[in-house]
Amino acid sequence: MPRNLSFEELQQQIQDGVIDTVIAAMPDMQGRLMGKRFQAQYFARTAWEETHACNYLLATDMEMLAVDGYASTSWAAGYGDYTLKPDLGTLRPLPWLEGTALVLCDAFDHHTHAPVPHAPRNVLKAQLQRLEQMGLASMVATELEFFIFRESFEALCDQGYRSPTTISAYNEDYHIFQTTKEESLMRRVRNGLQAAGIDVENSKGEASAGQAEINVCYCDALTMADNHVLVKNAIKEMAFQEGRAITFMAKWDAQAAGSSSHIHQSLQTKDGTPVFHDPAAEHGMSATMRHYLAGLLKYADDNMVFLAPYINSYKRFSAATFAPTKAVWSIDNRTAGYRIVAPGSKSVRIECRVGGSDLNPYLAIASQIAAGLKGIEEKLELEPAFSGDAYKADGVREIPGSLRAATIALRNSSMLREAMGDAVVD
Repeated sequence: MPRNLSFEELQQQIQDGVIDTVIAAMPDMQGRLMGKRFQAQYFARTAWEETHACNYLLATDMEMLAVDGYASTSWAAGYGDYTLKPDLGTLRPLPWLEGTALVLCDAFDHHTHAPVPHAPRNVLKAQLQRLEQMGLASMVATELEFFIFRESFEALCDQGYRSPTTISAYNEDYHIFQTTKEESLMRRVRNGLQAAGIDVENSKGEASAGQAEINVCYCDALTMADNHVLVKNAIKEMAFQEGRAITFMAKWDAQAAGSSSHIHQSLQTKDGTPVFHDPAAEHGMSATMRHYLAGLLKYADDNMVFLAPYINSYKRFSAATFAPTKAVWSIDNRTAGYRIVAPGSKSVRIECRVGGSDLNPYLAIASQIAAGLKGIEEKLELEPAFSGDAYKADGVREIPGSLRAATIALRNSSMLREAMGDAVVD
C-alpha cells in the first residue's frame, strides 16, 4: 500500500514550504469528516497531540442540527467538548488541495479521558480488539457507488435540487465510452487517492446513467473504514473543483438504480493465514466461515440500521434492481443479500450486498464483525445455500422494509448490546 507521511516528513515539508495546512478531522455519525484546518506550524508544534471540538458533532442530524433525546449530550448538559487526538498513522498529503495534509482523530471524553464509546472509529476499534483477543484480524473492502451530475453543487442548490442532469444519459455499466464522459474527474480521483496513500484498484460505470463505482484494495478493517470516508470526501472535493455535483444517496431517483456499498469481508490470523478457507470443505468454506455467515444471517435485522441508516435508504430495496430484498446467502448470486465470492479459493469471502452508499463504514463493519463473532461463539449451523431468483422467493428471510422496523430491531438487540454496549446502542 502507498505509504502515508511520517510526522518527521511532515515537519520537513512544513519547513520546506510544501505543506502549510493540516486538516485534523474525525468521522461523525453520518461518516462525514468534521474538524479544523490548522496552520501547519502550529499543528507540528502542539496540535499534533490533541485538539478539541464540541460534543454535539456526534449528536446531530444530516443538516447539522442538534437533536433532542441523546444520552451522550444535550442542551441541558451544555454541549461541552470532546478531546480529539490525531492518529499520526493516518497522516497523509491531499494532492488535490494545495499545500494540505490530513490526519484522522479519535474522540475522547474531555473530563474522564476515556474513549467516547459511540464515536464511530472507537466502535470499530472495540470489535477489532475482540477479534485480536482470538488471534484474528478482519479484512474488508467496501465498494462505493455514486452519481455524477453535470451541474455544480451551487447550481443544484440554487434550483432546489430539482431535475439534476446525469453526466451521461445512458446506462454506463462497464461501458468505456460512457465513462469517458466523466474521465476528467475520475482520472483525478484515482490518481489523487493513490498519491494520498490509498491503494486504488479501479473505477467503472455502474448500472444507471451517470452512475460510477470506485474500488480500493482489500485491507484491514480499520484502514478500509478510514479509506472509505476519505474516498467519499475526496470525490466530493474534486467534483466541486471540476464544477460537478455528486450524490452518495442510496436512491436519488425512483427510476434510477440505487447506490450501494457492498462489504466484502473475511478473517485471517495475525500471520496472514486465511481463516475462511478450507480446501477440503464444500466451496472451500471453513467451519469458522460458516459459523460467521450464520451469525450475519441470524442477526441481519439487528444490524440493519448500520447498513441502511436513513429513510431514503429503504427506497433502494426493490426487486430486479441488483439491490437485495432477501437476507439469504448464495454462491455467486447477485439476487441474494449475502453472496459468496471466489468459492474454492484462498480468497473466498462474504459479500454483504445489503448496505447502501450512505452507510457509515465504521459502524457497518463493526456490526458485521459483532454478528459474525456471535455466530462463531454460538457455533451456529449455516442454513443451505439459496439458489435461483431470490426476488421471487417466498417464505425466506426478508430485509426490513423501513427505518422504523430496523430501529426497533436495533433497540431490542441483545447481541449488539452485549457486543457494543448500551452506550453505543442507546
